[in-house]
Amino acid sequence: MKVPAAKPVHTVSVRDLVEFVLRQGDLGGEREFVGSDRALAGIRGHQKIQRSRPTGYLTELPFEHRVEVDEFTLQIRGRIDGLLINSERVLLEEIKTVSGTWDHEADPLHWAQAKFYGFMQASENALKELAIQLVYLELPAGKVTEFRQTFSFAELSEFFAATTGEYVAWLRERHHWCLARDASIAALAFPFPEYRPGQRELAVAAYRVLVNGGRLFLAAPTGIGKTISTLFPAVKALGAGKLERIYYLTARTVGRAIAEKALVDLRRAGLKLRAVTLTAKEKVCVRDGHPCDPLTCPLARGYYDRVKPAIREALDQEEITRAVLEAVGQQHQVCPFELSLDVSVWVDAVICDYNYVFDPQVYLRRHFAEEGGAYGFLVDEAHNLVDRARDMFSADIEGRELLDVKRAIKKAAPRFSKSLAQLHAAMRKLGNATEPPEETIEASDPSFELNWFPVKAATIRQVDNGVSTSLEFPESLIEPLETALDEAERWLVKNQRAEFREALLALYFRLHSFRRTAELYDERFVTLIEHAAATKVRLFCLAPSLLLRKALARGKAAIFFSATLTPMDYYRTLLGGTPEDPALQLASPFPPENLAVLIHDRIQTHFKGRAESLEDVVASIGTLVQGRRGNYLVYFPSYQYLNDVLREFQVSLPTVPVLVQRPGMTEPERDAFLAAFSVEPGDTLVGFAVLGGIFGEGIDLVGERLIGAVIVGVGLPQLCVERNLIRDYFQQHNASGFEYAYTFPGMNRVLQAIGRVIRSESDQGVVLLIDARFNEVRYRRLFPAWWRYVRVRHLSGLEQAVGNFWKRWP
Repeated sequence: MKVPAAKPVHTVSVRDLVEFVLRQGDLGGEREFVGSDRALAGIRGHQKIQRSRPTGYLTELPFEHRVEVDEFTLQIRGRIDGLLINSERVLLEEIKTVSGTWDHEADPLHWAQAKFYGFMQASENALKELAIQLVYLELPAGKVTEFRQTFSFAELSEFFAATTGEYVAWLRERHHWCLARDASIAALAFPFPEYRPGQRELAVAAYRVLVNGGRLFLAAPTGIGKTISTLFPAVKALGAGKLERIYYLTARTVGRAIAEKALVDLRRAGLKLRAVTLTAKEKVCVRDGHPCDPLTCPLARGYYDRVKPAIREALDQEEITRAVLEAVGQQHQVCPFELSLDVSVWVDAVICDYNYVFDPQVYLRRHFAEEGGAYGFLVDEAHNLVDRARDMFSADIEGRELLDVKRAIKKAAPRFSKSLAQLHAAMRKLGNATEPPEETIEASDPSFELNWFPVKAATIRQVDNGVSTSLEFPESLIEPLETALDEAERWLVKNQRAEFREALLALYFRLHSFRRTAELYDERFVTLIEHAAATKVRLFCLAPSLLLRKALARGKAAIFFSATLTPMDYYRTLLGGTPEDPALQLASPFPPENLAVLIHDRIQTHFKGRAESLEDVVASIGTLVQGRRGNYLVYFPSYQYLNDVLREFQVSLPTVPVLVQRPGMTEPERDAFLAAFSVEPGDTLVGFAVLGGIFGEGIDLVGERLIGAVIVGVGLPQLCVERNLIRDYFQQHNASGFEYAYTFPGMNRVLQAIGRVIRSESDQGVVLLIDARFNEVRYRRLFPAWWRYVRVRHLSGLEQAVGNFWKRWP
């Protein structure tokens, strides 16, 4: 006899269910701003009310109620704040802590949550009626406001049934969709006729981790097809019930576009899957030139009255891209960014930036607020996550911003203005309290690679041009910081319009980020204090691995993949992995003879040697690009060096057209730069770009659009205080300080730039590496094993090597 399959269980919190079904009005409604998520203050507020109640008062009672539907079970979870049972009555309390004053009627959503708990209590204990009391505790004043009503079980039951009935209708549609989706996945084959070399091995390794949980670190050269090879097994794991949702995480717009295309390929092969792409609020906003103010934006006013039909229409599409969200938002007059977030809880896959999972300020709390779930994280171009994570976990306060806001609010919010003055004074005092310098770091080129300085615990030291550092957290800032946040919330909770509101909000979130980072502060952080007209204090994360590991616990499995995850131990260490986590390094699927790697190891490009070698660098670039007509990219470690070489190049080869990357290029300017690299170039074109920049990775110039690249220098990041602190930290921990701070990140930029040349099986190209250091063992050991590189030591040898290569490809 066949055992029937267990019904799926859909779990939701009381609050989420009630807000989804019953919430009305504006995104920026009257009580929209209620301060930051100050969990500790909220807990203490609850405890204060609970301690004031009589003996026998029960607190924090977990509750669970199941609603059985033919096809699935709805499991509703929550926690009753307080319950008093005696011979006279049953009293259930719902406690809310609020910023500012509560001088109006109880919130209908709060009543709804309390009535849900009332129904559960009455249903379980066969009560005919019970009293429900809403308690509002104002922070920090401590004033208590109470609202009490008595409800019969019939009233509570009717309300519960009506509310859950609407939510069940949405779940039923979702359930039917998932059945169709899973059937399509079961029949889904790999969307291409055959696997490329290494591709099947990659997909199998990814599937194993996605099904069983854990982390996989994957280094696979360009051309293997990493995106489809991770998405395909993730989709299979989803269909097998091993994953609840897929998150494709990437740092660049082009990465999101590649993921969207991979899903299109899978849909053409028969897949049914809903995926939403999340785009930054400022990019998806359709009201250009207007501040993001929920109090005035017509797409925010009445948002919750119109959003459900918009969600339904968006879900009619499987490919819910930025364009779809903008169109649906415009039709229903709702904010497309907020719509994307509301849609995201009903889809199968989310394509988004790293910060939606990892950033403590902006991660998707509606997805991960509880204990996480069976989520699969596919981390694209994972080499970018190291520095991005450092930024996410760091925070700063700028004195200039404090002073600007202080002046703007002086008349409207004098108490807040005073608190900002006190915070700024504490920062200035902190800056003036530094001890005499213990070490001085020379602001020169990082080629002085053996000159590292040990950091002594609990010291302050002077570092470079008016910046001091300390391993200790600046405790003296906590009190004025808390006061400033309290005063900011006291004004913001009024939701008043003002010219300075946007600047005030920006400062509020910066201060809140600083306090949140302060809660994370440990030996992996350092404090930087800039001494200037207005002091700046920065809490800088040196090693993000532990915090990334905690963020990864929000899901079940994570696949970190990149063409340049080298050396593997470095990335596995910094990205939250352990030595036990599996790692896979694959060879290029393309014939190695298609790429000529030439190393000119007689030219010095370090800072002090650049002027002397400038003529040799220009001559070497000219020799390469004159070897064959076509398109080339030349990469430099800085704009200054780029411009120096550019001037000499144009003097030496005035007839060769050039394109130049400039700082702060707009999106149309970037597109025009890349569009100039045509498939059939009439003349040789040479693009000058910066390593690690917008043209250093993530661009796809296939075939004749790019036939060669020159990398000048070993790509070392520019010398700065933060890099030197990273160096010091890892020198103490693993004696690899310079490698972790400079060598490995620099070589990653080099490898990424080289990866622009060979993009398909039919591509051929030549790469010239210019720097004597490329011949050193510490760099050669980072070369891909499949490279067949040739050393050249003079222009004639370079000309001959280039000519010999192109003779094979007439």
